[in-house]
Amino acid sequence: MTAQTSMLHIRVDDDIKEQATQTLTAMGLSVSDAVRLFLRRVVIDQAFPLELKVPNAQTLAAMEESRAMMARRRARFASAEELISDLEKNSRK
Repeated sequence: MTAQTSMLHIRVDDDIKEQATQTLTAMGLSVSDAVRLFLRRVVIDQAFPLELKVPNAQTLAAMEESRAMMARRRARFASAEELISDLEKNSRK
C-alpha cells in the first residue's frame, strides 16, 4: 500500500533554487528529497532542525558591512594576502 502524498508549492529566489539544486544534485538528492528530509526531521524531533539565533551587535555590523560591500561590488581587502594578514593579526587578540 502506498502512502497518500500532497503537493507543496513554495516560492524561492531563482538563484537560490538553482544553487541549491546543483548542490543537492552533487549529494545525490533532489530539491524534493531535501524538503521531505527537512519535514521528516521536524516531525521526528518536534523542533526546527536548524539552530536559529538573533545575531548579536558584532554579527549585525559584519552583515551590514558585507551587504554594503556587495552593493558597491568592492572588497574590504585588495588581495588574499591582506585578508590572511588581517585574520592572523586579529586571531592573536
